[in-house]
Order: sequence, then structure tokens, then C-alpha cells
Amino acid sequence: FVSGYRGSPIGVLDKALWEAKQFLSDDRIYFQPAVNEDLAATAILGTQQSEIFKGSRHDGIFSLWYGKGPGVDRSGDALRHGNYAGVSRNGGVLMAVGDDPVCHSSTVPQQSESVLAACNIPVFHAANLQDVYDFGLLGWELSRYSGLWIALKMVTDVAESSQIIRVDSARSKFQLPEIALPHPEQIHIRWPDKAMEMAERMANYRMPALQQAQRSNVFDHETISSPKRRFGIVAAGKSHTDVCQALDDLGIDRQVAADIGLSVYKVGMPWPLETQGIEKFARGMEQLLVVEEGRPFLEPQVKDALYGMAQGERPEILGKRNAAGEELSPGFGELSAGNIAELIAEQIKPFFSSDRINARLALISQSEQMVVANHSDVQRTPHFCSGCPHNTSTKVPEGSIALAGIGCHFMSQWMDRNTLTYTHMGAEGTTWAGLGHFSDLPHLFTNIGDGTYYHSGLLAIRQAVASGVNITYKILYNDAVAMTGGQPVDGPISVQQISYQLYGEKVNRIAVVSDSPEKFDLKDFAPGVTLDHRDELDRVQRELREVEGTTVIIYEQVCGTEKRRRRKRGLLEDPDKRAFINSRVCEGCGDCGEKSNCLSVQPLETIFGRKRKIDQSACNKDFSCVKGFCPSFVTVHGGELRKPESGGHLSEASLQPLFDSLPAPEIVQGDGAYSMLIGGIGGTGVVTTSSLLGVAARLDGKACRVLDDTGLAQKFGAVYSHLTVADSDDQLHSPRIGVASCDLLISADLLTGGADRALSRLKPGVSKAVANRHETVTGAFTLDPESRVPGDQLVVNLKNICAEGGVTVCEATELSRRLVGDTIGANSLLLGVACQQGWLPVSVESIEQAIELNGVGVAINLRVFRLGRLLVHAPDQVASLIKVGASEQAALLEGKFATTSEQSLPELVEQMAAELTKYQNRRLAKRYRKLVERVEQAEKKSAAGMQGMALAAARYYYKLLAIKDEYEVARFYTDGSFARQLAETFSGDYQLRFHLAPPLLARRDKQTGELQKREFGAWMMPVLKVTAAMRGLRGTPLDIFAYTAERKEERRLIKEYQQLVDEVMKDLNHDNHPLAVELLSLPEQIRGYGHVKEASLHEVRARWQQLIETWRFPAEKSVAA
Repeated sequence: FVSGYRGSPIGVLDKALWEAKQFLSDDRIYFQPAVNEDLAATAILGTQQSEIFKGSRHDGIFSLWYGKGPGVDRSGDALRHGNYAGVSRNGGVLMAVGDDPVCHSSTVPQQSESVLAACNIPVFHAANLQDVYDFGLLGWELSRYSGLWIALKMVTDVAESSQIIRVDSARSKFQLPEIALPHPEQIHIRWPDKAMEMAERMANYRMPALQQAQRSNVFDHETISSPKRRFGIVAAGKSHTDVCQALDDLGIDRQVAADIGLSVYKVGMPWPLETQGIEKFARGMEQLLVVEEGRPFLEPQVKDALYGMAQGERPEILGKRNAAGEELSPGFGELSAGNIAELIAEQIKPFFSSDRINARLALISQSEQMVVANHSDVQRTPHFCSGCPHNTSTKVPEGSIALAGIGCHFMSQWMDRNTLTYTHMGAEGTTWAGLGHFSDLPHLFTNIGDGTYYHSGLLAIRQAVASGVNITYKILYNDAVAMTGGQPVDGPISVQQISYQLYGEKVNRIAVVSDSPEKFDLKDFAPGVTLDHRDELDRVQRELREVEGTTVIIYEQVCGTEKRRRRKRGLLEDPDKRAFINSRVCEGCGDCGEKSNCLSVQPLETIFGRKRKIDQSACNKDFSCVKGFCPSFVTVHGGELRKPESGGHLSEASLQPLFDSLPAPEIVQGDGAYSMLIGGIGGTGVVTTSSLLGVAARLDGKACRVLDDTGLAQKFGAVYSHLTVADSDDQLHSPRIGVASCDLLISADLLTGGADRALSRLKPGVSKAVANRHETVTGAFTLDPESRVPGDQLVVNLKNICAEGGVTVCEATELSRRLVGDTIGANSLLLGVACQQGWLPVSVESIEQAIELNGVGVAINLRVFRLGRLLVHAPDQVASLIKVGASEQAALLEGKFATTSEQSLPELVEQMAAELTKYQNRRLAKRYRKLVERVEQAEKKSAAGMQGMALAAARYYYKLLAIKDEYEVARFYTDGSFARQLAETFSGDYQLRFHLAPPLLARRDKQTGELQKREFGAWMMPVLKVTAAMRGLRGTPLDIFAYTAERKEERRLIKEYQQLVDEVMKDLNHDNHPLAVELLSLPEQIRGYGHVKEASLHEVRARWQQLIETWRFPAEKSVAA
């Protein structure tokens, strides 16, 4: 029997069991996820009561509870009850406990052994996956023998790792103690059983039985044994693995350890510590170093065990501190092999040192210095997925504050959501039940997921109702336990059911908001429930925050990631519709990003400035971006995304001879382990890439360790896969690559590969790197239209640290798109580049076989992998395949494809003058040239040798003159440029829908007064053609659009800019030239249409006023400064 809570998984156990559920019954395995962790523990207690109740169909039941540290914390009472009751004679209970000591995916760090010990639950601590297997089987045997529940703890580095294990391991065989239990009838569960009798049997019978089994099975043992008893190291779990890695890094092998008197003791069961084994190990030692993460737990037990030893036999015990009270290792967080290496080196320094140790310590120090010198402030933080309901649901009205909780919506705290603080799972909003009585804030919103609601969150709402505070809960109903794999919520739950539950709890008002309200019938909901489209969320929230007491909004929309999964499986309709942006119409204002909060809205660099485009590969068809107040959006109905031509030069027949001509690359050879770090963005195939290399290593007869360090990475965050390959398993220790230990970095994302976490792993002057030059924006882009990835600097940083000539950079994302029509092939291309460079320890044949065994996109991945190899061997051939010009060929292996090139002033003026002629006439172009020429002459005369001012005038005077009025927007849709954009992206038969807000037709929002966009059919194209043809009316009395306040303001701005230019030229000199450039560049920040443009202009005018005052009164500003 297996039970736990889906939202508190350990590794992928829950997901794997869920996917294999149809096969489990054949082996009499019953998988029943629970509503929450403590109820799972109680259900498991029930399985051990089979002898108490009549009708049992089995002699005994073995049960497995699983959960992360928070699940252990909340289940303390249930676990204590279960353990004190015990297990049946023919059963047993094993607890798989996952701890996250550095909060990779948790809200507080965890160290569960303290909680488990308080419940008298013995704890195994797995150092690797072989331990998980061995201790798991032993745990069930031990539970049956001792009558105790047995915990098997593993930290992230174990639970998220992969390795080949032996299922015939002798260590997994339980050895019955030779001495029979004196009172076996006192061991197992029974009824009736009084509380104090349970406690007595726990202390007098069960714990002694455990002790006998510990000594009989020797869970703790020496892994390095020296005949000289000088210095001993004691460690459990991951810390033991890291100790072994640290010794390996320091060059201390078994022979060196024997010579210098160093021994290592691995504790398999850290609680309760078996005392005879540790006494035997410690006897005669001069010093004993206890290495453990977090708070001291093993250390005090060691001290207690050795307290009674004779003075001459008892060693000095070092742990978190030395005898002088000085800290040796922190009492929180994670210890790495690098930290431990420095600790060991310092402690053995009085009696041993070596060139290898000194070199290793120097390398660590050099690495730390290099990381500081090459640090980037731009970080890739997790973000909501494309199409995620939380992009909209977590917004609050102006003036309101929200509270966060557990789930994906936790990330709203670092977005523009005015969301503050969080609680543990199931207590969302309950802090306000206390603070609300002592605050002048009239109301708060709080977010809570549907999984959390079903888990325990209903109690929090009940508490809010009882407390009488004013609060609105937003139950984010996304139809899946989305954060941990998209599993369904366990039990009957629906929007309608929740409404009735809340109605029964006396919630004062309940509102349902949905992206598809038409699928509901109000008759199915509780009395008084309202139903609105998600577009009305702001209004609904404003209404509910005025209602006294507790109110609830149930926001219904399927999880974006789950929606994509279901569409791929044919379980959900995939709308035959895509969003598309006309880049010439786009102003780059970012309102589409603000409305959607979606990272599928990407930047597009053009000669006219930064615009926007839709990443069609990542877009989840949420269409919130279309609500951005901009006429550049259309939706394309029908057709399909254009793929590269499969015939001709890209046909298999044409490519195969090129692939056949590839020379076999070298394979990395060496005596020791070879470590590779693969970094990228969650959901882009990084984990798959490491898996392919791991399988390839196995196919080549090599051993490997893989650790997938994900956390919140699936949400546009950074993900790292650590992969180490060696000839034999005994050469492998820690799955996590330590400081200055990585041989090869494969960086699928520049920001991830250039982050401190990656740079610190590189060996200065030794490591190699293959990097994708594509600049993928971060979540900051949704708020700041000018947010950029410092790609050039990140590449320089890599080159500063890696070996000379050891960094290969290519535009893998764009290459993949051009070669196979999808950016998802970028990782396979990078793999091909690394392979052909001779930087991989596995063969080409094994990699290709691994791709075939993976069974997903085999043809595409094989093709892109081979093209990556070809890119290294013959970049000119790849250039010809994708038909790039000579200027772009250099970008194949160095830098990115240039969508725009730097223009000289004459080139820029010529192009903009031509555009103004198309915009209106030659007279306007002549006016433009004249002003720019005047600025150019003034710059040469008054600021000789300096540049930038004339370029600024050339760019931004054009921008002000070429007002994007109705005529110009219509021209950009009908002059052929838009048709070319569409043809490059789509094929087949499709129709367009336009999303516009014509001033004479659009309605205004009742709350904001802003114009609202409407959808217009394909008939709008002829209207646009007529409108474009009427541009000759621009500026005449017949121009009906010229009388709006927006157009009047735009014309006024042109005159003000001309006056500004005159003033700047008059007083220009070398000292104020930078200020002049900034002044003339101010129109760059005037973006958008309607109210969006009005807001940006307001900010620009404020900045304009500040700068012009500094220009006019430089002495006063300097004195004030």
C-alpha cells in the first residue's frame, strides 16, 4: 500500500506510480494518494490493523508513506500515533522522506530527522540511490522485526539523481539477530492498547529490538579504514558522499589515507545511533570530525556515545565547532564537497599536506575570485508559464494588497502583483485573521490553489469566516496539481461543488470567474453565485473588497502546462488560431506583456527600434497578449506554422552525403571521472539532454551519475543537470559537480550558463564550454520593455574562465528554427557541436542510439544533432543550407544572427527619408534631412570627435514626424510588408481577425475610461486599404482623425522637439555633449497608442523637464550635487 500527497512528492515517485497504476494491481500494489500527508499516514496506520478487524484478505500489508519535509512537519501527530501503535506481525511501514535543505522548491529549509526522532521513528539516511534500494528493503524488514515505523531520508541530491544500481545487493538482505526477542508478543500492534502501555513497550521492547537488529545488520561501517588510528571522519547520507568526493579531489586515496592514519565511518542510520560501532571506530583516534549539514544532530549522539570512554581512548570530537568554539561549518544550509575539502585539509594540516592538496585549494580560491570578477547582475528567476492562469488571476485592483500561499502563485511575490508574505500550506490568509484586528487596512486578498483548498485550505477559509475580518479568497482552480507534474486532485472536486461548500460555510459572497464562462450553467451553482468572464476580474474584485466579512472568487482556468499536455495527447481541443504581431505597427510599448505577463511575447530588434513578436513554439494560445492596447495584433485562423522545405537542399537525400563525410570525433579519454554541467531554461529539454548522455555512457559500458537540479525551473527558471561519467562506478561519488570540478559546460541559455552557480563549477583555464548565443529574456521583460540579456558580456565571462579557445558559441535556437522549423532542437544541435569538438566522453554511435531509444522526435533530433556536428566541421555548408549571407556566416559559430546591423549616419538618414516619403511626401523628407544636417554640423563644430547626437536626432526626429496615425497603421497592413511577415510564418489556407480600437467605434471601459479593443473580421483589410490611400488628407481640414487630443499632442511634440534641438545646438560643447544626446533621445521612450502613449509621454515630459533644467543651469546642479 502506497500513500502520500501528490503536491508533496519525493523525486518522481508519485508521478511514476500514477503513470504505472494500471500495472500495479498484478503485483498486488495498491496506490492511493491521499488528500494530505497526515491523512495518508493515518490510512497507512489502518493497513497495519488488519489483524484487529475481521475480514482481512491478507496475512499482512507492507506500506509506504511518501512526502517532503513539510509533510513530515504537518503530520507529526499522525506519525506519532502510527508509530506508537506499531505494525502488524506480517506487515511493516517504510516512510520515504525528502528533505530540501536549501529550499530549491520549498519555503523553509528542512531537516526532518529531528521531527522523526521526536516521534521515536528510526531514520535511515541514503547517500545514493543504491542506499535507497538497500535501506528501503531493509526498512520494511526492520519495521516488521521491531514493530516500529522506519523512515528513509534522502535529500535533493539523492532524490533527483540517477544511477545504475545492483538489485542483487548483499546489503539489502536482512540478518535476523542470533538472540531471540525475549518478549515477541510485546512488539507488534494490538488491541486494546492503552497509551502508557504503548509508551512502555516502545521504550522497553521495540527500541531494544531495533538495537539488536542494528548490531546484527551493521548499518554503519567504515568505508575507509587505516591501520593507524589518528583521524576519523563520521558522516551520513549525502555528507558521506561529499566526504568521499572531497578526499578524491584532495588526492587522498585509500593508500594515502592508510599511510596518514585517516579513516571514514559511514552512518547508515543516524537515529538512533548504534553505539558499539561508533565506539569501536573511535577507540584510539586522536580526533574525530563529524560532518553533517544543517543543525548538529549526529554530533551530539557521537559525543553521548563516547562520553564514557577512558581518557586515553576518547578522541577530541570536532563538529560544527572546534574545542575553542570556532565555527568549522555552518549550522544551516548545504555543505558541498568543496566546503568539506577545505575543512578536511585544514584539520589534517598539522600532520599531512601535499602538492595535490595545495593545488586543489588554490584552484577553489581562484574559482571564487573568477566568479566574483565575472558576476552578472541579471538573473533568470522563475516565472509563470505561457498561458498560465496566474498571469491574470493573481492581479489585484489598484490600492489592494494580496497574500501569497503555496503553489505556483507563490511567484507573484516577485512580480507586479502587490503580493506580500506567505504561510505554510493550508493556512493561506489566516495571518490576516490575527493582524486584521489591529490594522487600519480595510481588506486583503489572498491566493489559494484548488489543490491546497482540497488539502486543508478550506479550514483557513472557515477560520476567516469565524474571525470576522474582511478578506477575499481567490481560489485558483486550474484542474491539476500543476506544480508537481499535473496530477489530478485526489477526490471529487469541481467549481460547482466548491461553491456549495463555501455557501455552507457562510461565506458572504461567492463569484466565479472563468476564461470560458459559457461552459457553465448558473443553475448548477450555490444560491447567489455570480458568473463572469475573466476580463471582468478587476471589476469583480473591486466589488468584493467592499463587502464585509469573507468573500471568495473561484477563478477557473486550466493550467497552461497541463493544457499543453492534454492537447498533445488529444484530450483537449487545440484552437486553430494563433496570435501574431505586425512588427511595423508595434511600438514596443510592452502593454501586451503587461496585460499577459507572458514570456512568449518576445523582443524583436529592428532598425526602427525594439518591437515585439510571438514565440510560436512556446505560445500556449491564451491570447491575453491581444488585449494589449495596440493595433499590431491579429489572430490567424486556420493554416499552420511554416516549416522549412523538406525537399531540395534540406532533403534527407541531400543531407546524408554531408553527414557521411563527417570525420569521427575524438572521445575524451582519462583515468578519472569527466564532469559535464548542462544548463538551460526549464521545459526546453535540458533534462532530456542529460538523460541522453547518461544512456550513451551506459551503452559505451561506462558508469555515470546524473543529478537534475530543477526546483522551480519548469517555470521559466534555470535548470541544471549534473552528469559525471567514469570507467567504473567506484570512481564516482557526489552526483552534484563541485566547485572548480566541471570539465564541460553545455549552456543552452546564456544567462543560466553565465550565472554564478555555473561559473563556480568551471575549472579556471581548463574547462570547455558550448553555449547557445540566443538571448532569451527573463520575467523582468514583462515589466520593463528595455530589459535585456547582456549576451556579449556573458560570452566574455565564459571565455575569461574557460581554457584558451575552449568556448564555442553558436545561435542554436535560430539555427534549429531555420533547419527544422522548431526551436526545441537547439539542445540536440549543441550536443552535436560538443561531440564534434571532441569534448564528450561518449561515442557518436551511442548518442544516436540513445536518441532512438528515447523515442521522441527521433528523426528531428538525429538531424539536428548531425547538423551540429556539421557546423563544427564545415560551417560554410550549414550556411548554404540555411541560405544566409556572408555577413551572417560568422555568427554560426561566433555570436548571434544579426537581425539588424549598425547603420552609419548617412545610411540611417537615407532610409528614414525614404520612409517619410512613403509616409507623406518628399517635402516632409526634405524637412527631416535639413534638421539632421544642422545637428550633424553643430556636433562636428562644437563637440568635435564626439558622436551620438546626430544619430539620436536622425532616429527620433523621424519617429516624431512619422506619427502612427490611422493612415500609417493602415499602410503598414497593406503595403506588402505585413503579407511577407505572414508568409514567412504561416502556410496553408488561413484567415485574419484584426483587434482594434477605432476612436469613432470603440467603447470605453466603465472603470478606467479607456478605449476597449474589438475584433474585426477579414473584411477589415479592404477598409485598411482605403484608409491607407487616404493619407493625402493627413493634416488637411478633411483629416477627421486630426482633431483628436492625441493627434494634437503629437503635432505639438514635433514643434517642441525642434525647439529643443535649436536650444541644444546653441550651447553645445564637449562637456554637455552626453546630456545633449540624452535629451535628443527622449522620444525613444514615447511609445504605444492611446492611453498607453499618454502615460509614457507623461513620464518623458517629467524627465525632459529635469534634463533641460540641468542643461540651462549646469552650475547650479553641480553645486547642489
